[in-house]
Amino acid sequence: MTVIDRFRLDGKTAIITGGNRGIGRGISEAFAEAGANVVIANRDAAGGVAAAEEIAEQTGAATLAVQTDITEESEAKELVDATVERFGTVDVLVNNAGITNNTPAEQMMEEDWRSVMEINLDGMFYCSKYAGQVMIDGDGGSIINISSISAFIANYPQPQVSYNASKAGVEGFKNQLSSEWADFGIRVNNINPGYVWTDILEGVTEDDPEMVDEWYRGMLLDEMARPEDIAPLAVYLASEASWYMTGSSIIIDGGYTVR
Repeated sequence: MTVIDRFRLDGKTAIITGGNRGIGRGISEAFAEAGANVVIANRDAAGGVAAAEEIAEQTGAATLAVQTDITEESEAKELVDATVERFGTVDVLVNNAGITNNTPAEQMMEEDWRSVMEINLDGMFYCSKYAGQVMIDGDGGSIINISSISAFIANYPQPQVSYNASKAGVEGFKNQLSSEWADFGIRVNNINPGYVWTDILEGVTEDDPEMVDEWYRGMLLDEMARPEDIAPLAVYLASEASWYMTGSSIIIDGGYTVR
């Protein structure tokens, strides 16, 4: 087997939450190119179907779109059930879906705090719980959580207390779950991106260009990553090339956290 062969995902089935756009879309496309069956889970039914069809047409991979609200435990279970019904198993789960809220802590309402926690933590747990049950009964698997450099630093100048707290929680979740599930052959790792150019950041650029300039000043490299720059790392963590890696958090941020 060549080193490139070790990165192949042929015959693997992967669920990507929020897989229709941004980082999730980049990972979905990369997994399909590497040979995986790709299941896209997101709230927007039409967006998920469109993404699945486009990826299938571009890559020839088998794809499935499942409309899912991951904040509802029953829907997370239905997502996994639909995946098993179609492809027979779950080998990889990418917990990518997430939101933020730029409200100063002293002004944040309870519902704003809870909405971030429900998606960024509760939904991640529900999906991992049911995908993990399949992996435990099968041949193990790989769980990849899209965390953030915000798990380790304070964001500036935007106020993001709920987002940072949720991403710090993702780190604790990864540490414990990788320990509990190691004996089942399940690896759990986090990807911790810095600023990635998505449609969300495009909106920020329009609303507050000075904020974006502040981010650039903190980077060692001259530009932000694109979703396709994060995707190869996810392929690595999903593949046999990373068989010896679990419980790890990998920062990919253009050097933002160095200084």
